[in-house]
Amino acid sequence: MTASADFRPRMEAQTRGLRTLAPLAYRRVQGAVADVWSVQGDKGGGGFYTAPDPRIVIFLDDTPPPLALRSGVGKSERSGVQAFYIPADAPLWSRLQHQTHMTHLDFHLDQSSLHRRLASGGVRADLTQIRMFPESRELLSLGRLAADEVRNPRRGQMLLDGLLTAALGEIFAVNEPQPAQASGGLAPWQMAAVERLVRDNMSRHVGVAELSDAARLSESWFSHCFRQQTGHTPQRWQAQLRLDVAEEMMADQRLSLAEIAHATGFSDQAHLSRTFRMHHGQPPSIWRRNRFPHG
Repeated sequence: MTASADFRPRMEAQTRGLRTLAPLAYRRVQGAVADVWSVQGDKGGGGFYTAPDPRIVIFLDDTPPPLALRSGVGKSERSGVQAFYIPADAPLWSRLQHQTHMTHLDFHLDQSSLHRRLASGGVRADLTQIRMFPESRELLSLGRLAADEVRNPRRGQMLLDGLLTAALGEIFAVNEPQPAQASGGLAPWQMAAVERLVRDNMSRHVGVAELSDAARLSESWFSHCFRQQTGHTPQRWQAQLRLDVAEEMMADQRLSLAEIAHATGFSDQAHLSRTFRMHHGQPPSIWRRNRFPHG
């Protein structure tokens, strides 16, 4: 690689309710700078960040911090994020949902060096898209090893350089928009991961960004592959799955329709009833009594 050895990261940051717990530790690698932050944050604390260089952030605690992230005006917040990649010049807002302390590793990347690293591994990726990852044992392990080397250098630059390359592989190589089936749809494991995510979060709407993360695809390619696979948009499919689960729950006569509506992500019983009537031509109370007369 020929990236400049004197690359210096630049960032605009406006923070509130955050206090550092230890001095910043940092190290340089070819075309990148790695640093480790440990902070105490108040509920509602956070900040606004933007930088002319792309960067990777990996949170190093056992579970993702209670941090809501938003990547643009009008975008929804994402929580439960273990790691993320944010491209150059992309704005990012953060908000702590309750008081906590957290430690994170940041890799600030020279753009041209990032392109060369990925190209040398045969990876073609859209570097303009933000990528967020829920709990990831792989990224957590890599981040902890890299953070330890930043704080206590023992093995020379090669180890840290290799850990950065491995993290890039986790973030980009497995997320390439390549359908696993000749039809252009999703692979069985991808469809299973998407359905498991929705079923595990049945009481709320799961956005396309989270669904695409589960399938390890970009949002645009995920939506394309998903429609090829199912014939529906992710939103319409998710709505149908919620209705299907509501029907399954109606077999349990101990559950009221209001409880079922809440458990399956409908705003209230009336919302469930309207949707149910549209699909079945009758309200859920009558359908349930006819289907399960001896409940």
